[in-house]
Amino acid sequence: MKKITLILAIALLPLTGFSQSIFDKFEDMDHVGSVIVNKGMIDLLTTIGNLEDDKEAKDFVEMAKGINGIKVFITEDKAVAADMSATVRKYLRSSSLEELMRVKDKDVNVKFYIRNGKKKDHVTELLMFVSGLKDMDVDVNGRKFETVLVSMTGDIDLNQISALTKKMDLPEELNKAGKHKR
Repeated sequence: MKKITLILAIALLPLTGFSQSIFDKFEDMDHVGSVIVNKGMIDLLTTIGNLEDDKEAKDFVEMAKGINGIKVFITEDKAVAADMSATVRKYLRSSSLEELMRVKDKDVNVKFYIRNGKKKDHVTELLMFVSGLKDMDVDVNGRKFETVLVSMTGDIDLNQISALTKKMDLPEELNKAGKHKR
């Protein structure tokens, strides 16, 4: 009986603590830039530096403590952008995310989705999907991006999201999500 329990525990171990995301497939794709920040790196960032006199840094550390991970995927390839869009739609159908807000300006669409947390103005997941950027004047190091996908998980305080976007150079559109009151 102990052997069976041990075998089951070993077999199930990979399923605990290593959360795979439907979006992970983009990490190794050609024509996709990615930034993946895991809990260990976030924890490391919260321990660096002297926070005595820096209120913004203190706010960032307080908010970042609750974040489990951040994933950012960007592409300038139309086929990959279409795949990202289809994957986001599929994920939204199978998850309990709700639309927080959307912004449309010419061909650019910015959509925010959240999974509510235990506290008011806290979420356990924030998903931002931006499409239609190719024809805009968004140029980063000579690249014109078509689509941006940002996924954050943890205990996220929407009111403190701007501190994170400034410290980690995440898209400024995330600041708009923090201004939303549920």
